[in-house]
Amino acid sequence: MGSASTAEPIVSHYQAAPLLRARERGDRHAQTSLDLARTTVTVGLFDEGVALGDGTIVEWEVVRSIAESENGCFRVVDGRAEPVKAFSTETQRVYSLMPTPRAPTLLVSGFYMHRIKGTDPVADTEAKVAAVAPVRGQVLDTTTGLGYTAIAAAATADRVVTVELDPAVLEMCRANPWSQPLFGHPRIEQRIGDSTEIVEEFVSASFDRVIHDPPTMSLAGDLYSSAFYRALCRVLKPGGRLFHYVGNAESASGSRVGRGVLKRLRDAGFRRVEEWPAAFGYVATR
Repeated sequence: MGSASTAEPIVSHYQAAPLLRARERGDRHAQTSLDLARTTVTVGLFDEGVALGDGTIVEWEVVRSIAESENGCFRVVDGRAEPVKAFSTETQRVYSLMPTPRAPTLLVSGFYMHRIKGTDPVADTEAKVAAVAPVRGQVLDTTTGLGYTAIAAAATADRVVTVELDPAVLEMCRANPWSQPLFGHPRIEQRIGDSTEIVEEFVSASFDRVIHDPPTMSLAGDLYSSAFYRALCRVLKPGGRLFHYVGNAESASGSRVGRGVLKRLRDAGFRRVEEWPAAFGYVATR
């Protein structure tokens, strides 16, 4: 398990733009966040730039460049702004943190990994986890992403096994202040690898809950397959429940994907499959 790292300030336009407005008002100090809205600090506003607590001066030109980027999160290193992103040589995908007013989401080759319209990544995660409440016993989180699901499930579960295909995604986790509880949590076990392969290693009927929140089908078709659904059904205990995110059922793509998911889950052996609109998915019971 890798160590967490958020030594440098991480900010976005949600933090930078108010600092520019404070400067225009002539303020000499301002409240802001240096960890993407998790906590707040006071910074000094001077003619040359923003003074951080460690004495670093971030020039106004740098602050303005951050404020003008709506889709990026930035590390502040020696007064410079560096975008939080990574390219994976394994999957040939670009990963980056995209800010919201609360926790950031993960962008995978341009696709959001959380719902952000009318909600935020934290509330989106809470809705998905609540779909299989009470979350207890042994939980399988099939796709780690930024770790929000594993962190939320670990609040009440005895153990959460979370699986991530791409080590580059964990780089995003280490940079993201909201992902830090993922590292070193006594009830979270991280696995690196393909969920379709790792699930075969688990003993039958070993999990009480499965939370399956895969990327879009175009990025991860195997995670929507009949074979994978049968494997998930096998590792669930009798009476155990699975939540499967599929997207907005009212959209053309969501409706099409949902119909296929519904049929394959039933064919895989789940005795009851129900639509769960509050979290844009299905709940299946073994």
